[in-house]
Amino acid sequence: MSRALIIVDVQNDFCEGGSLPVEGGAGLAAEISEYVDAHHAQFDHIVATQDWHVDPGAHFSAEPDFLDSWPRHCVAGTRGAELHPDLDTEYIQAYFRKGQFTAAYSGFEGLLAPDDAVPTGDRKPGAMPLGGSTDTVAGGDTDEEPGSLAAGEDAIGLDDWLQSHDVEDVVVVGIATDHCVKATALDGIQAGYSVTVLRGLTVGISEDLDDAVAEMELGGVDIA
Repeated sequence: MSRALIIVDVQNDFCEGGSLPVEGGAGLAAEISEYVDAHHAQFDHIVATQDWHVDPGAHFSAEPDFLDSWPRHCVAGTRGAELHPDLDTEYIQAYFRKGQFTAAYSGFEGLLAPDDAVPTGDRKPGAMPLGGSTDTVAGGDTDEEPGSLAAGEDAIGLDDWLQSHDVEDVVVVGIATDHCVKATALDGIQAGYSVTVLRGLTVGISEDLDDAVAEMELGGVDIA
């Protein structure tokens, strides 16, 4: 049995200074880095998810209700969609990007980013490739939108990737406790994984996260 750590959406737009900041996001990025540095040997695999919006329709709104609609955030290829600079990517093996053309809260909706889109230590802010498969272009002659990921037969989702690496046990951390962390954890349970959320390595939008935690526990998620 393999064990994986899933780092959910620790991106610039979800941290202080971003377009949809969650209080404590920047500090969490550093705390997750410290945790990974100290505990990476306890995991066989470490992956990260990213909101990666091209045109998600009603998910973006000029008058958001902050339940089903939100201000523009994590637009594909922009600095806001990049992982926060305080999140150390040394041990991250794969990146899964979600929500190109629709709302997507769960990391299990994400598609594997190509190797050339993986951040490196010498990457300058704002220099992340738009991402996608070999079919993805910016301003080229294909029908793909700039920054999009091909979703054809060769697309690899998070569940596919975890299964191919014999993962049965996942641990989830990241942003936000009451939205993408919760959705990822509950989808993990539905997909048949043993799921633990490290409560101290998440931050939420709501001031009261008891309902979100209770929903995860009721769904079979272990809260540690």
